[in-house]
Amino acid sequence: MDKKYKKIAVGGTFDKFHRGHEKLLSTAFEMGEEVLIGVTSDNFESKKVHEIESYSFRIQRIDKFVSKYGIPYEIVEIFDAFGNADKDSKLDAIVVSHETEANALKINEVRYDNGLNLLDIIIIDWVLADDGIPISSTRIRKGEIDKTGRFL
Repeated sequence: MDKKYKKIAVGGTFDKFHRGHEKLLSTAFEMGEEVLIGVTSDNFESKKVHEIESYSFRIQRIDKFVSKYGIPYEIVEIFDAFGNADKDSKLDAIVVSHETEANALKINEVRYDNGLNLLDIIIIDWVLADDGIPISSTRIRKGEIDKTGRFL
């Protein structure tokens, strides 16, 4: 099957790995021949007031989920909201959620200023919990729902 993009990026914290993260990653793997996955560093996440799972734990779960796709991918540590997406000349597109769309627009501004191609921005819809509210790591952390969106 022909993929729409040669190289596609996706990034995030991926804390409390859930169905929303799965949709984000699945979309990237369905549309790209190669996928660049940026995962925020422990240091980047230390600015948050709540505890985040360790970088190594988060990438292990991502690796386990995406290895089934059988296409090339790279998981890289990122230290800011852009990762390397503002500099990588081989990227064609970026997959984001509504929550991170603004970052993708900023990335394209920097890419434009640097003479790079603008990335197609693919925005995925929220994955909703049983109550119709989006699944989020925050809701899971608070014990409201599980990673599939079911009430606890």
